Amino acid sequence: MQIEGLAAIVTGGASGLGEATARELVRRGARVTLVDLGRSRGAEVAAELGQAARFSVADVTSEEEIDAALDATQQAFGAIRVIVNCAGIAPAGRTVGKDGSPFDLGLFRKALEVNLLGTFNVIRLAAARMVKNEPASEDGERGVIINTASIAAFDGQIGQCAYSASKGGVVGMTLAIARDLSRDGVRVLTIAPGLFATPMLMGLAEPARESLAASVPFPQRLGNPLEYAALACHMVENTMLNGEVIRLDGALRMAPK
Repeated sequence: MQIEGLAAIVTGGASGLGEATARELVRRGARVTLVDLGRSRGAEVAAELGQAARFSVADVTSEEEIDAALDATQQAFGAIRVIVNCAGIAPAGRTVGKDGSPFDLGLFRKALEVNLLGTFNVIRLAAARMVKNEPASEDGERGVIINTASIAAFDGQIGQCAYSASKGGVVGMTLAIARDLSRDGVRVLTIAPGLFATPMLMGLAEPARESLAASVPFPQRLGNPLEYAALACHMVENTMLNGEVIRLDGALRMAPK
């Protein structure tokens, strides 16, 4: 699909990878709804992007709030053709802590709820609308859904049990959902980023950031969120990409710690 004129939704669109993707989609001519929590910078980012963008306050785990965001997007911009799921959290902790206490089950459940259940919640509700779209190409394409996993899904480090499990689930459901939606012309893909210069990593001390950057084989630096955005846009435009998980990590394979 050509991005120009498409209606898109980006969850987690107020910062990091989501913000970069929303900005790039708008730059290429899309009309974008940023979905994020009320305490985020969503309204500010949407205002900077002008009439081609809007902000919807929603928790990705809420059926009612995501439904409302989808409805508002359709009313403002027309048929939704693109979903980019970037909302997520990254709780840390060992299965058994140094003090002998087990990992907080509530924290593990929260990671699954936001990163996995939340991603699927958006997918299922958006897909139910996408399958009713008129085909946008000779191939019969009606939409594309792009999810965000992590290389932690494959190379989980010490302290990443909850995060790795939640992102592994996103990887695991990608092909199955792509096959589910294939008869309706909706593609499903996942990006598994490595170490990127997002607010979470940029909050670390400079020596820590430099150490992380040095661990990337090439290019030996943190990823730029614009590089994630560029891949997401290419996925929208390249119809043959479907059911795939693509690592975007500079050939990094993370060590245990």
